[in-house]
Amino acid sequence: MTEQTAAPTAATEEPAAPAPEQELPSAGAEPAAAAAPVPATDVQAADVRAAEPVQVTEPVPAAEPVQVTEPVPVTEPLAAPEQALAVVEPVPAPKSSRRVLRAVARWTAAVLVLGGLGTGTALGITSMERTDVPGLATEGDGRWDYPELSLPALPAGSPRPFNEANVAEIHHGDLRKLLIPAPAGATADKKLKGGWVSTTQFVSEFRKDKRGELTQLLDDSALRHIAARGWTMPDGTRSKVYLLQFNSTAYAQGLRDDTYVSSTPGIPLDWPTDLQLDESWNAGGKVPETVVYAFGETKTGKGRIHEAYIQAGDTLALVIHSQQGKKIAEQIPFRQTLILQNQLLG
Repeated sequence: MTEQTAAPTAATEEPAAPAPEQELPSAGAEPAAAAAPVPATDVQAADVRAAEPVQVTEPVPAAEPVQVTEPVPVTEPLAAPEQALAVVEPVPAPKSSRRVLRAVARWTAAVLVLGGLGTGTALGITSMERTDVPGLATEGDGRWDYPELSLPALPAGSPRPFNEANVAEIHHGDLRKLLIPAPAGATADKKLKGGWVSTTQFVSEFRKDKRGELTQLLDDSALRHIAARGWTMPDGTRSKVYLLQFNSTAYAQGLRDDTYVSSTPGIPLDWPTDLQLDESWNAGGKVPETVVYAFGETKTGKGRIHEAYIQAGDTLALVIHSQQGKKIAEQIPFRQTLILQNQLLG
């Protein structure tokens, strides 16, 4: 508010002293001399006094209400109208709102941090083996750790043994590359390194009194060659795999029949007990167009030795797992080996 001043009035000046009466000049008399002029300094001082505003010692109440150009946000009732008029800047947000904003910021930061940690943990877990993850590790079921298997390349224009174009069911690839590789931790057999072996080596797996008979059968069956691989596992299990390839599928089937391999193991292995058909074998994982015969020391296949024949086209395979002493040869790794070898031949 601006201070108001009263307009200068005659009431503020003291009344001037009346001029002394003068006698009117008589006719014919000479005019009296003019009144003496008022000094200039006196006139100016009087004008200045008249122009100065009157000092107001008491506040003058406003005649009109003060206009507020912008509405004032009121979050709490004001104690007096004067407080409302004194507000000229926006009222800051209440403390409760600031607390909410701070809480939201903290939770947002926490979610981002946890999200990043969760992503890193997920990436870390997906790149680990199940048995390496705490709480998810499972006890081994006895299977051996075989390397990744792959079929060998075929000569140009040669089909797979059970392709429709291969009526004779001949394995055109290198037979040695169809042998199952040794699993992790195995010690290779010095005599059976995955290459070609002689007929003498093969028949040495059977009883001495039957080796001559078997040798003659092989000579009469148009045998082409024999590939073999053997190894010993840390638990003492000895494994041997022989692949015998003939000139035709008929010769391979003929040797199987001549050695009486079907419900019996045929010519017995060089083992102190006779083996029986493993009735618990359900041919799981068998490849179409192939035949598998599994045997063991008992009808359930639980014993110190397991034997099996696989007949696949022109090739006949013999798989042996054995344990010395009284320890039982595990059935799971034997069946695992049998299934994988069957797949390689199919």
